[in-house]
Amino acid sequence: MKISTEEKVILLNAARDSIKSEFDEVEIQIPDYNKFPLLKSKCGAFVTITENKNLRGCIGYIISNKKLFETVCDAAIQAAFHDPRFYPLQKNELEKIKIEISILSEPFPLKSYDEIQLGVHGLIVEEEGRRGLLLPQVPVEHKMNKEQYLDAICQKAGLPKNLWKEKQIKLNGFTATVFDEETIKEGK
Repeated sequence: MKISTEEKVILLNAARDSIKSEFDEVEIQIPDYNKFPLLKSKCGAFVTITENKNLRGCIGYIISNKKLFETVCDAAIQAAFHDPRFYPLQKNELEKIKIEISILSEPFPLKSYDEIQLGVHGLIVEEEGRRGLLLPQVPVEHKMNKEQYLDAICQKAGLPKNLWKEKQIKLNGFTATVFDEETIKEGK
């Protein structure tokens, strides 16, 4: 997906303003959808929040029937206040957090583990009534090889970590356009 720097800035500001709006009265600037039609596209998105380079919240939607702009705003609030792994974000943390957005492609079936490209493909596993998702940046950030990535996706879904060695698990892949506040400030 080709997304302009201006669109990235709009989405990052909207994510941060959505979080701030839970503490103070903040007006979320609705974009001009005629000028930025991508922001009204219906695709999945995740918002990842870190504090001191540690995960502080990450929630999103694999697919969405809302406009991308609205999906990002909602995911930001969910990541900040409703990720069950963390306590809700506090107002005094606002200046310490960093926001990263991942805009997802449509999921596609992976028929073989050989098809997985580290750093390119995010994974979705659906097995035994459980589901788990890892974004494509996860194996790169955690220096995982393909075997570790497959272990991790099984664990994320609450499955035995080596289930993928015992049988071909049902995997879908996806790609993501990933950007954050740091890279935007640096002009990347």
